[in-house]
Amino acid sequence: MGRIVCFANQKGGVGKTTTCVNLCAAVKDKRRKILLIDADPQGNATTGMGVDKHQGATLYDVLIRGTAIGDAIVQTGYGDVVPANLDLSGAAVELVEAEDREMVLKKALAPVRDRYEYIFIDCPPSLGLLTINALAAADTVLIPMQCEFYAMEGLTDLMTSMRLTKNRFNPGLKIEGIVLTMYDKRLSFSGQVAQEVDRYFGKAVYRTVIPRNVRIAEAPSHGKPVSAYSRLSRGADAYDRLAVEFFKHNHTIDV
Repeated sequence: MGRIVCFANQKGGVGKTTTCVNLCAAVKDKRRKILLIDADPQGNATTGMGVDKHQGATLYDVLIRGTAIGDAIVQTGYGDVVPANLDLSGAAVELVEAEDREMVLKKALAPVRDRYEYIFIDCPPSLGLLTINALAAADTVLIPMQCEFYAMEGLTDLMTSMRLTKNRFNPGLKIEGIVLTMYDKRLSFSGQVAQEVDRYFGKAVYRTVIPRNVRIAEAPSHGKPVSAYSRLSRGADAYDRLAVEFFKHNHTIDV
């Protein structure tokens, strides 16, 4: 049965989607079967995986129209994808009337879970019903965190939402770990943020940090993960090392 990992951080611009896409591609490069669920109406993970978000069935169809999730899966060279577009922004409103509204995604994933070793869910940068669905479906939560002054801001709210979801819908939910992103060793506060996060989360913090790298920033505009866009870049190397650490990482902590 595939392990479901939710990528979440309510603070935007922290490298959440970038990490989800590039780690997915790096895991695929290691010959693991992986599915990426784009649960963000912006659809950035979809385009970052080279998928046209305006063609075919999307996560909206799965959640609201009852489309079988297998019929929404798009195969790519970087991993399989269930796309999203702006239609998904209406799903949170429409799900309000649904029976077991917080569990719709978990039930939808059940038929395909055995097909994959890993299922990644890219959450929107909010704590609404789409994120709750992702947290209710997940085994663990991976939190990308930008190495900047306000990095810890909002983390308390995210932790609160994770605890509420754990208590009400998903008692096995754990924190997969923290991945530090946009690290710039020339800036002293990058090191200070890393020390503070390490002090709070300990071994749950991944040793691999993702640097600021222009190739990582350019890759999405070409519809490719950085490993396909610029394989020899520092960014591609970082995500390759992160994938190796991800396979070995066994320091999940309770929410």
